[in-house]
Amino acid sequence: MIYPLSYFWPVLIGSTKYFRYSISGTMRFSTNFKPYVLLLVVGIFLLLGYVYFSFFSERLNRDIPVDEDVKSSSLSKPMVRSRVWNMVSPEKLLYKQPSVLVGRTDVVTVTPWLASIIWEGTFDPVLVDNIYKPMNLTIATTVFAVGKYVSFLRDFLETAEMHFMVGFNVRYYVFTDRPQDVPSVNLTQGRHLSVIQVPGSNRWQEISARRMEIIQTTIESQIRREADYIFCLDVDSKFHARWGAESLGRLVAVIHPGYYAQTRAKFPYERRPASTAYIPMDEGDYYYGGAMIGGFVEDVYTLTTVCRNQFAVDAGNSIEAAWQEESHLNRYLLYNKPSKVLSPEYLWQDFKAKTKEVKVIRFSGVIKNYAEVRPNV
Repeated sequence: MIYPLSYFWPVLIGSTKYFRYSISGTMRFSTNFKPYVLLLVVGIFLLLGYVYFSFFSERLNRDIPVDEDVKSSSLSKPMVRSRVWNMVSPEKLLYKQPSVLVGRTDVVTVTPWLASIIWEGTFDPVLVDNIYKPMNLTIATTVFAVGKYVSFLRDFLETAEMHFMVGFNVRYYVFTDRPQDVPSVNLTQGRHLSVIQVPGSNRWQEISARRMEIIQTTIESQIRREADYIFCLDVDSKFHARWGAESLGRLVAVIHPGYYAQTRAKFPYERRPASTAYIPMDEGDYYYGGAMIGGFVEDVYTLTTVCRNQFAVDAGNSIEAAWQEESHLNRYLLYNKPSKVLSPEYLWQDFKAKTKEVKVIRFSGVIKNYAEVRPNV
């Protein structure tokens, strides 16, 4: 409790009187003593004032919230933008009335931990766009066009301009060992492309494993100051339909199209206990595709940091996980649940026929001859 200085007046006055009376009992109060008494009183006042204001200042500082971005400048906790956004819908916006009784009943639309699973028919694009576009968000998008994979880059970028986050600020980060082969693509207003040179490799597995490290370091050096969300996508893919703000979330994963109808026993998890990507046979939620990682920049940073460290541990033990970064991704997401899950609409495969559950194919891996594009098969 903080007491005002007036609280101590009686004590000080009483102490002075006591000192005066006790002196007068043996001898008269000397005028020579008065300066010392005055100095004593002033000293007590100064001491009490120091204690009072020091305590008050400490309480005041403790009550003022400190911006974490200012408080920590360490790269281990990247400085990012504020994440305070409200789901504000504009007045007089016309859209179809939602129902709690009518909707998709042929697929599951929520996980056991209550994260949404996004399918066609589970969101209203008009409402979603009118909520998110006024927020002036910037979406970072990373692709690796290493070696002959640079040949897929034009289709990726041109179809992204037609379908991916249309109406939002988008920054493409193209990692390649062939910057001279990056095509010139017309980008709409608010969209930018950065080419970042990385070394090539004689093993596609090494390229795959190094992605986590490169994304992590690029977030540290650049992306954290330039974007709100990030999506890390495979370049050997094309967009076919809307991929919009319905996909935004704190940590976003996509269900692999080859395993969404399978039991966990058939998932190609890393099953060797010696690997840091190990998942036991009786555990697992879904099998997530490594061709898409998304979410807040800081959450994806944490994910890539953990997976990079796990890679390093495995490498030290001469172990390579079954599906490189995809295996480590699935291990991470098993114990760090995604806040939003994208259905296979957002990661289809061109060689697969569309199924009755998949009403719209939004993004898919193209058909290719791996012997022609990979340095080793």
